[in-house]
Amino acid sequence: MIKDITVEASVRETRGKNEARRLRQKGFVPAVLYGEGKDAIPLTVSSRQITQILHSATGHNTIFRVAVGAANEPVMLVDWQFDPLHGDLLHTDLKRIDLDRPIRVRVPVATHGDAKGVKTQGGLLEVVTREVEVECLPADIPDHIVVDVGELMLGQAARVKDLPVGERYRFVADPDKVVVHVVALRPEEEPKAAEAVEGEAVAAAPAEPEVIKKGKKEEEGEVKEEKGKK
Repeated sequence: MIKDITVEASVRETRGKNEARRLRQKGFVPAVLYGEGKDAIPLTVSSRQITQILHSATGHNTIFRVAVGAANEPVMLVDWQFDPLHGDLLHTDLKRIDLDRPIRVRVPVATHGDAKGVKTQGGLLEVVTREVEVECLPADIPDHIVVDVGELMLGQAARVKDLPVGERYRFVADPDKVVVHVVALRPEEEPKAAEAVEGEAVAAAPAEPEVIKKGKKEEEGEVKEEKGKK
C-alpha cells in the first residue's frame, strides 16, 4: 500500500555500537538502503517515523519514500529490530521498490463471522496462518485478506484455496495450507483422581525398614538362647 510519507535520511559516515547508541539517544536509528541493482547505503533515519509506519494499519507493507539528499526513492521496510526489554527500535533495513514491477509480500489474515462449530458444538476457532504471501504490483497490496468462518463446523478448516481471490493479486502460498480451523477443546485432567492413585501407591508400599530391624532382633535372641544352653 503506497502512502504519502517521506522519511528524511542522511548518509551514515561512522559505524559501531557507540555511534549507534549516540544516534538512538538523539531519536535516530541506523539503517541500510539497498535493492534494485544499486549499491547499499548506510543511513540514519528517524526512529519515531519508522516506528509509526510499523505500527500503522498497513505495517511493514507500507510503501513510502526516503529522501537522501537530492534522491527520493520509494521503499519498504524489510527488516527491523526492537529492544526486547524497552521496546525501542534499534535498526532497520529499507529496500528500494520498482512501482511498475510485481513484488511478493505477506498480508495479514482477518476472520469474519462466528463459526457454527464454536456456537453449537463447543469447539475452538484457531488461526493457524496469520499471514499469506501474495504477488501484486506495489500499489495493489491489500491491507488484509478476509476469511469467512461462519459455516465452519467442528473439524473443518479454511485453506488458502478457500480465500477470496482478488483481481489485482494472486496467492503464492500452498493452496492446501490451513489458514483457520475449528478444533475440540482439550479435556482438563482431574488432579484429585491422580492424587488418589498416588496415595494408594504409597499405602501399598511395604515397610521394609521395620521388617529388617525385626529380623535382626530375632537373630540376636536366637544367639543369646544358644549361649544359655551351653
